[in-house]
Amino acid sequence: MTAFNVVRFKVKPGNEQQFVEAHRKLRPAFKGFLGGSLIKTGDQTFCFVGEWRTFQNIANARPQMTALLDSFRDMLEDLGSGLGVTDPVSGQAVAKLAAPKPAKKKKASVSRTRKRTPAKKGARKR
Repeated sequence: MTAFNVVRFKVKPGNEQQFVEAHRKLRPAFKGFLGGSLIKTGDQTFCFVGEWRTFQNIANARPQMTALLDSFRDMLEDLGSGLGVTDPVSGQAVAKLAAPKPAKKKKASVSRTRKRTPAKKGARKR
C-alpha cells in the first residue's frame, strides 16, 4: 500500500500568500512521490499531505524534504511545545476508503405514442 507524510505549519502574519505561492511552484522530483496537497486549516495554519509509493521512499527523501523546508522556513512560526516550525508525521496506509459510487441513472421511460388509426374510408384529405 501507499504511504503518506503529513506536515502541519503555522505561517507568520503577512506571509500566507507567499507561502502558498511557494508551494504552487514546487515540482518535487523525489523518487516515489505521487503528489500532494497544501490545505489551509485556519488563520495562518496549513497542513501538507503527500502521497508516496512506499514508506521507504519517504525515509529516503527526508534530507531533500528538509532542504526544501529550509527554502521557506523563515516564513514559519514556532508551533510551541518543543515542536519547532513543523509538526510532521508519516506512515504506511493501512486502510483505503473508497468514494461512494454514483447512483445509477434511471432509464428514461420510453414514451409511447398513440398508434395512428388509418383514415376512415371516404374521409377527405386536406
